[in-house]
Amino acid sequence: MVEIGISELNLFANIPPVCLLYFFYGLAFLFLGVSIAVKDMRGSELKLANSLYLLAGFGFTHGAHEWLELYLLLQGQHIPAEQVFLVKSLTVFVVILSFFLLLMFGLALIRSLDEKHIQWIRLIPTVLFLFWIVYLWNYELKMDMRFLQKADILSRNTFGFLGSLTTAYGLVSYSKEVKKLSPVVSRNLYYAGIAFIFYAFSAGLISSHTVMPIIGVPVEVIRGISAVFIACMVIKALNIFDIETRKKLENHLKLLAQSEKLASIGQLAAGIAHEINNPLTNASLNIQTLKGRLERNSEDKDVIQKLDAVERNVDRASIIAKELLQFSRERETELIPVNINKIISGALTLLSHKLKNISVHHHLQEAPEIMGNPGKLEQVFINIMDNAVEAMRGEGRISISTAHSSSHITVEITDTGHGIPEKASSKVFDPFFTTKEVGAGTGLGLSICYGIINQHNGSIEITSTPQKGTTVTIKLPVK
Repeated sequence: MVEIGISELNLFANIPPVCLLYFFYGLAFLFLGVSIAVKDMRGSELKLANSLYLLAGFGFTHGAHEWLELYLLLQGQHIPAEQVFLVKSLTVFVVILSFFLLLMFGLALIRSLDEKHIQWIRLIPTVLFLFWIVYLWNYELKMDMRFLQKADILSRNTFGFLGSLTTAYGLVSYSKEVKKLSPVVSRNLYYAGIAFIFYAFSAGLISSHTVMPIIGVPVEVIRGISAVFIACMVIKALNIFDIETRKKLENHLKLLAQSEKLASIGQLAAGIAHEINNPLTNASLNIQTLKGRLERNSEDKDVIQKLDAVERNVDRASIIAKELLQFSRERETELIPVNINKIISGALTLLSHKLKNISVHHHLQEAPEIMGNPGKLEQVFINIMDNAVEAMRGEGRISISTAHSSSHITVEITDTGHGIPEKASSKVFDPFFTTKEVGAGTGLGLSICYGIINQHNGSIEITSTPQKGTTVTIKLPVK
């Protein structure tokens, strides 16, 4: 038993170290592909989810490429030349495919972050393919080992180098976007992006088996370390989908509690509104009758002015009663196919008289129709933008954007107003809660907006930074 163990150990010791590098190098990328493939991303609204399958494809194909190279290193001298050529051809094809998938992942991630301003990057794959065609046209198309070697180097210098750099840029940029959701995941994505920069130069520009100057190690060592680091950081970052699911569950529970609270308050509000509405109507009619008699038979202007003041307060109380009734209504809303961009444009038109000194910037993407009530949805956007105008005291900037996925349309409205105090942020949808001065508002506007969006099976969230501004995010399901 001891002799067998020693012989096995000697056999292991006879394996060139570079072969071990290729083994673990390929294993790291294969493990990356498997980790992404088994991750449940169904229903995720993160931009990363739409392109991550490309990175998984890169992991599988590039890991397979490294093991094919390992096979040639171990068996190249013991198999026929025809088989060596066949395996080498397969190796070159796989490495081209893997780097192409990496390039497409990087481009898809960058486009998801800024689809409007980086349209030109769609041309990169086409330009690279044209470069390949020109290169091959000028080269004698003789399928031999020399040609395969040139094709391998060309794929690394083009798809490999640019693919790694675009992926690095995409991951670093995306890390900033998810920082609020999870600082830890943000750091992991950032470090993965930095590792891809090292990989771009070691795998894209430096030929295989090159001994690095100064440090005196093969370039495969740098590639292997980069590969392991990339795999570790990306796999750790995949935890973001679990965090997203947990956040969704927490928000769902909050919305459920909010709905129950609003339902209870709504029943109370309905009773109060009905009780006070009739007396207010009678009071208003009697005041108008008295004013008519006094204006005809009396010159006492002071009495008429007092009656005017009473009438204004009665009218205000009547408005509050109507808002209470609207807030308490729970009947089904009639929904029809509507275009959310047209509703937003209509709300802006109605508020144009309040927006004279305010800069309005909107990026309304073409979006599919949703099932909604045009009047009520317009009321939501009017209320939100009216609040923004008041928060900016008539001067500032409002930004409106729309985007859509396969399941939802997202509307974001951002202002540069004074913001909402942190202690008040959890109460903004509570009925009668307002940060305005006494008498300036009823505190029912956002509660009504919440109820309308809830009737549309959507969600509304508010994030705010004091003295910097507020962002309202509305998500509505696509029909």
